Parts: sequence; C-alpha cells; structure tokens
Amino acid sequence: MTFKLGSESRNFGDTNKNRFDKDDASVPGTPVLRKKLGKGIMAEANNDGTIFISDKVEPGSAEERQILMHEMQHMVDMKVGKLAYTDDNITWMGETFDRKKGKINYNGKWIAEGSKEFPWERH
Repeated sequence: MTFKLGSESRNFGDTNKNRFDKDDASVPGTPVLRKKLGKGIMAEANNDGTIFISDKVEPGSAEERQILMHEMQHMVDMKVGKLAYTDDNITWMGETFDRKKGKINYNGKWIAEGSKEFPWERH
C-alpha cells in the first residue's frame, strides 16, 4: 500500500510555538522566565521543567543564547536521569552529594554551586 501526499494546504495551528525565536528567550516545550536571581546567578534549570534567567541578561544577546544552551543541557540531563537535585543534595550519575547554603560537598570540599569543578557543569 502506498501513500501519496497531495498538494492540499492545511493549517495546523500556531506553528511558531515550537520554534526558536532569535529575539525571544524561548525554548520549545520549556518555559523561560525572567526574574531577579541571586548575586552571580545567571540562570537556573528547575525540576518543574522551567528555566529562570536573570533579568540582567540582555534579551536576544549571544550571552542569553549561551546561557539557555547550558541550562537546556541540565534539563536534558534531568530528563534522562543523569542529574537530579533537591534542596539538600545533588545526584549525578547515581552518586549523591550534600548541598547546603549555596555549596555542594564534592570530593570532600564544599564548593560554590555552579562551579566548573563539577562534572555536571562542564558542558
């Protein structure tokens, strides 16, 4: 049995909602919310599937795109089970690390969250 695609045109609703818009901090399927974040924090990937981006990041900038790419990698890591977190710990690849007051106990040292010393921050 064969299927032939005709020349008929169909309207499938809002086709823009599943595309990146270069002037908008949007990620298909992931709400991106601008808000005031703590000192030195540019963005956060959240367990609820949202990303917070600092209101200090210029909309549409190369910096914004870089930040969103980084946070989307965290979202992917959470969805596939490589990364998980609570208020008290971070779990990376099955290993759990204590978390307290903006720091994570990694290999016996308390290191500030977001440090490139963590393997989950190196992408």
